[in-house]
Amino acid sequence: MSEAGLTLAGSSHPADLQAGQAGAVALLDAMQEAIDQAEAVAWPAPSGHDFITLAQRQLAETGAVCSLPLVEGTRIVGAITLERAAPPFSLPELAQLGDVARLCGPVFEMKRQLALPWHARLRREARAALAHPARRTKVAGGVVLVLALVLAVPVPWRVSAPARLEGAVQRAVVAATDGFLQQANVRPGDSVKAGQVLAELASQDLDLERRRRESELRQHENAYRAAQSRADRTQMVTLQAKAAEAQAMLSLVEAQLQRARIEAPFDGIVIKGDLSQNLGAPVQRGEVLMVLAPNDSFRLILEVDESDVAAIRPGQRGELALAAQPDRTLVFTTRRIVPVASAADGRNFFEVEAALEQTPPQLRPGLSGVAKVETGSRALGWLLAHRAVDWLRLAWWKVTPW
Repeated sequence: MSEAGLTLAGSSHPADLQAGQAGAVALLDAMQEAIDQAEAVAWPAPSGHDFITLAQRQLAETGAVCSLPLVEGTRIVGAITLERAAPPFSLPELAQLGDVARLCGPVFEMKRQLALPWHARLRREARAALAHPARRTKVAGGVVLVLALVLAVPVPWRVSAPARLEGAVQRAVVAATDGFLQQANVRPGDSVKAGQVLAELASQDLDLERRRRESELRQHENAYRAAQSRADRTQMVTLQAKAAEAQAMLSLVEAQLQRARIEAPFDGIVIKGDLSQNLGAPVQRGEVLMVLAPNDSFRLILEVDESDVAAIRPGQRGELALAAQPDRTLVFTTRRIVPVASAADGRNFFEVEAALEQTPPQLRPGLSGVAKVETGSRALGWLLAHRAVDWLRLAWWKVTPW
């Protein structure tokens, strides 16, 4: 007999008692009849047996039927029904069967309880405990004690924060002279080698200037040789100075031509500056054209919330999970905390710089993810409630006039 009602647990003829069949329904009705009257019920009824036997009569038809409740202590836990062709059950037989039922009741109930899933047994025990006021107080005290002990257990506390990867060194590539952008050879995300030409400025004017300076230099040199042949020392000194000036101007023009070819200062990757959309545009001297970063050296920037930054110290270890590689974590160590807060997305945070212990080849500057910093252990209750408590303290401080 379960909480859902009376169900068939077993039979000597299980093939004939499938759930929902007429025979099974009649059998359950006979058992329920005995349970309702809390007494053994039989048909044909023996002399002096004054009980309702309607369900027994329908089940027996031309034979004899006896149904007995199974009792555990003072509680009816089920019923058993016996059938035979003849003779009818007598009062002494009913008395003996009642003794057997009282012995079998606890055994059957124990087997039924053992067959229940663990959560059903736990629910039953809890209901039994809460049914008595004295036990209810003990159970409540035990639950409070266990809960207090659980909340006092120290667990690791890891501060979580958004994080992004940056190059350990970032070099701005600037225009060395005024001019017009003629060619762009790389775009953001491209890997470059030291000395590789990144972009070129228009150099037609500089080429003309170089030819003019070269012509001036040849003229001064020819005039110097002519004065030397005449032994005109005054003219020789003057022409020599002019030739030196022309040579200096030529060197300046050649340097400007060389700077018109913008080259990579080291091996790395382009992280900013898409010049392919600005071909032909004028550029000014000192204008930043693109930004390079080394592709094998990184630094990690954590955006730690202002409420958690007090727990961060240089030298703490942590783990990083990148959005591009969520199945793999990278170990890092915090290096320094920028002592100036920044605001973004409606929150204040402090930037914490960290160094990765390994740099897989798949890493690129600009990747983002979530970092967790190991900050020691705290009680479980503190971890669950400290944010709410801090918010309430601040709210109370805000509304109180004193």
